This record gives sequence, C-alpha cells and structure tokens, in this order.
Amino acid sequence: MREDLTCLQGLISNKTMEKKASSSSMAVAAIWCFVAYVTIATMSSSAASKPSFDDNFSIMWSENHFKTSEDGQTWFLSLDNDTGCGFQTKEKYRFGWFSMKLKLVGGDSAGVVTAYYMCTEDGAGPTRDELDFEFLGNRTGEPYLIQTNVYKNGTGNREMRHKLWFDPTLDYHTYSILWNSHQIIFFVDRVPVRVYKNADYENNFFPNQKPMYLFSSIWNADDWATRGGLEKTDWKKAPFVSSYRDFTVDGCQWKDPYPDCVSSTTQHWWDQYEAWHLTKDQKLDFAWVQRNLVIYDYCKDTERFPTLPEECSLSPWD
Repeated sequence: MREDLTCLQGLISNKTMEKKASSSSMAVAAIWCFVAYVTIATMSSSAASKPSFDDNFSIMWSENHFKTSEDGQTWFLSLDNDTGCGFQTKEKYRFGWFSMKLKLVGGDSAGVVTAYYMCTEDGAGPTRDELDFEFLGNRTGEPYLIQTNVYKNGTGNREMRHKLWFDPTLDYHTYSILWNSHQIIFFVDRVPVRVYKNADYENNFFPNQKPMYLFSSIWNADDWATRGGLEKTDWKKAPFVSSYRDFTVDGCQWKDPYPDCVSSTTQHWWDQYEAWHLTKDQKLDFAWVQRNLVIYDYCKDTERFPTLPEECSLSPWD
C-alpha cells in the first residue's frame, strides 16, 4: 500500500512530469495509481479481517507441536516419536456446512493418520456422535486413502474408503461436511464422495440430536492405518507435518440449553430442500466417484455383516 501512496504523491509533486506530460496522460496515470491503491487497500483490509486460529480453535494437546505461518493464516501440526498434536473449535454446532483446506504429510507417511472430524465431545466417549474424515498415510509412491465413518451413540463401524484423484500432499484441497436432518455429505473439493441418509422415522444410526465440535489431529496409527498395520511408521522420517487453512463454518452455533437457530435451520441454505438431496450435477459427480474411487463400503461387506445394517437400505440418490 505504501508504494501506491508514493505513486500518487509522485504524480502530484513531480514538476518535470507536470511540464512534459499532457493532462490526459496525467489523468490516466492518476486513475491507475488510484485503482492500485484501492485494490491493495481492500486486500489488506480483507486479510486483516480474516479470523486467526485463536478466534476459532484451541489446542487440545502438545502445543509445542503446533505452529502458524507468519501471517497466522496457515497452521501446522506435527507428529514425532514422542507425540502428535490436535486442535478443536471453541464452539459446537448442530447442523450446517463445515469446510477446511488441508495439505497432507508428503513422502513416506505410512502409519500416520491425519484426522479431520466432528464429535460431540473431546475423547472417545461411549455415547458420542461423530463424523470422520481420516487420511491414511502411505509408503512413498502409493496413493493416499481417505476413510470416512459415522457414529451414533458410540456405535461406528460404518467405514468407507476412497482413493483420491489427485496427490493431496502437493497442494491444499478442500474437505467439507454438509450436515442437516436429512443427510450428511462428505465432500472433497465440492465433489460428494459419500452420502449418508436419514430415515423418516426415529432410528439409532443417524446423528441429529447432539451438537458437535470440529477437531483435527495428527497421530500414529501404525497398528492398523497402512495395509492393516503391516507397514510401520518410519520415525527416521519424522517430524510428519500436516497443514491447514481457510476454515469456514456456516451453521447453527450451540448455546445451552437450546439455541434459537435449531428451530429455524430451514432459513439457511444448508437445510433447505436443495440441500436435502443431491443436485443433478452432484449426482453425476457422485456416480463417477462410485464407479472409480470406492475401495471399501461396509454396506457391501456381507462377510462382516451377514445382515446388513439398517441404514444400508436407504438410497443416496433419493
């Protein structure tokens, strides 16, 4: 911004230019300087108005394994042989749109899990509700897998695994959850990769009563994460670092004992008719994902579930 102020000041004070330049060229130059000044001033104002990490989150453990960029807009969690790190939102929500950009651990990340999830509590409580994105590390050259899961009243076992159509370690990609009383959709770069529907009756598989915090963490899970635990974490490659930016939430923020927004969620786009079903374009994307990227779907695992779970009868297309 200082350079553009200098530009304007130079136009006013430069006597040589004043004598040699025509009034029209002076006017054009002044306009361009003014446009540059306004643009940079707007960008600076926008950057200054972005919330910091501390505005939205608290560190759960190992603050010395957490860092931010110089401008405070990118956050880094690291894992070493001693410990990992995690953070959570200061507020909890019931229904809404939740989104974050992540860049995952590069290179040999076997055994390392980066988790990005929503949960009713800090800890694996026996009655928790939970919506999971888990990014399962790999040996160099092997594809990352994402695992999603849904818990209701402490019961999960609803895993799906997908390949990705890009390398998530090279750049930031957006991972989002849409949650309303009709469905939960897991998105990657706005592409729906999993649709989890509610039924039109009371049930014990769709989490819709308890507010949730949003969490992220990095931790060692080499007992199961990569090839079922066959590939162990190579600690010589530590620290393993995942990074985050651009957290976005548009949801019903919880206030005890019961927030007003719970009874008015249909006033928001994320709980209106179009958000209760996949759109036409989303159905095309979802069909492509189903054909090409699904590695595991618990609803098709008849060896594990001779009688498939109740929710598996619900169509994601409805």
